[in-house]
Amino acid sequence: MKKVSAIENAEALDPAVRRVKGIVDTVVQPQDVRDLLHGVPVGHAVHPVAVLLPIGAWIGSAILDFVPGSRAASRVLVGVGVAGVLPSVVTGLTDWSELHEQQQRVGLVHAASNTVATALYAASFVQRTRGHHTSGRVLGLVGLAAVGLSGYLGGHLAYRQAAAVNHAEDVPHRFPVGWRHLGAVDEFVVDEPALRTVDGVPLLVVRNTVGLDVLANTCSHLSAPLNEGQLVVADGERCIVCPWHGSVFALRTGEVVHGPATAPQPRFESRVTDGSIEVMLEGAG
Repeated sequence: MKKVSAIENAEALDPAVRRVKGIVDTVVQPQDVRDLLHGVPVGHAVHPVAVLLPIGAWIGSAILDFVPGSRAASRVLVGVGVAGVLPSVVTGLTDWSELHEQQQRVGLVHAASNTVATALYAASFVQRTRGHHTSGRVLGLVGLAAVGLSGYLGGHLAYRQAAAVNHAEDVPHRFPVGWRHLGAVDEFVVDEPALRTVDGVPLLVVRNTVGLDVLANTCSHLSAPLNEGQLVVADGERCIVCPWHGSVFALRTGEVVHGPATAPQPRFESRVTDGSIEVMLEGAG
């Protein structure tokens, strides 16, 4: 764990991070393609699903290598794994390009481990095709070890560094049940994002010509303060753009219009009573 933490702070990796990120940002276009690769249509990252094919095939191959008479089947699985790497690479790099610096450093080593594993399995496939089954097995096992290291780093990214998780998931658990006082209507300027804190929960408040839109202020992608973002119109919806990574959320619903965020912002109901605004979050408590 200490060694992985050292990777987080390894500034020597930053030049490589910038080069790879520049390539990803240039190649992976337009925005609709990026949204698809981030997993916006399905509501969460698709990279963990994409890795199932190569990892599953390679684990199956490792098992069959110890089963007599399974050389041909094991070779097929090695080839299937190599052929199935591309979706996991493209989805993973697209997500990685929109992370914080410390996450990107770990992610770069994670990707390098996967690259080594893929190269080893490609060599294993060649050796098996040539009839050199012993060296093919050895290359496959070393490749599986590289996959294991990559998986550990991927787990660190997800479970220690909170990459590709919903950073607004806790809002319904922290906000109290029922209507809560927000402020006076006159405190808010039309089309000017404002920050208010209610019972310890920061809220984004945007007044419009007929009422108010209120969302959780912490971006679900990586916790950016949405009140510092810009108001735009996208797909016919009034939206707020995250100031850090450019996620676009519909003010009316909180839904993701464009990624990298995949989880919607919690949206609060609002009402005005005698010039005073109250808000409520359905399902809170």
